[in-house]
Amino acid sequence: MTTENTEFDQEIDDATLENNANGEQLIIEELSVEEQLAQDLAKEKDKFLRLFAEFENYKRRTTKERIELFKTANQEVLLALLPVLDDFDRAMVEINKSEDELLTKGVELIHEKLKGTLVTKGLEVVDVNAGDAFNADFAEAITQIPAPSDDLKGKIVDVLEKGYKLGDKIIRFPKVVIGQ
Repeated sequence: MTTENTEFDQEIDDATLENNANGEQLIIEELSVEEQLAQDLAKEKDKFLRLFAEFENYKRRTTKERIELFKTANQEVLLALLPVLDDFDRAMVEINKSEDELLTKGVELIHEKLKGTLVTKGLEVVDVNAGDAFNADFAEAITQIPAPSDDLKGKIVDVLEKGYKLGDKIIRFPKVVIGQ
C-alpha cells in the first residue's frame, strides 16, 4: 500500500506541477496581455497629449499671426499715403508764408485731420533730429558731408525725409545727411 500511495501521490504531484506550470504560464500570459494593454494605453495617452499640445501651439501661432496681420494689414495703404503726407508738409511750409490767414487755417485743419487719422491707424514718426548720433538701425544715410563743426562728426547734420513706423516696425527709414 505504501508503494501504491507513493505512486499515486507521485502522479498527483506531477499533475499538480503540470497544472501549476500551465496555470502560471496562463497567469504570465494574462499579465503580459495586461501589461501590453497598459503599454498601449500609455502610448495612446502620449500620442493624445502630443497631438493636443501640437494643436494648442497651432492655435497660439495662428492667433499671433492673425494679430500681426491686423496690425500691419493697412501697411501698403499707409506706404502709398506717405508721399502725399510729405507733399502736404511741404505745402504747409509754403502756405504759412502767405498772407491769407483763412487759407492757412483751413489747410492746417485738413493737415492735422490727415495726420490724426494716420496716427489712429498706428502710424508714428521716427524721431530723428539734426545733432543726434547716427544709428543705421533707425535711419538711412543718403550722403556724408564735411561736418560744419567738430561736435557734429559722425552725427546727423540734416534730415531730408521723415521716417515712419507702423507699430514697432519701421516702414520707411528717415533719410539723413551725416557729418564727416
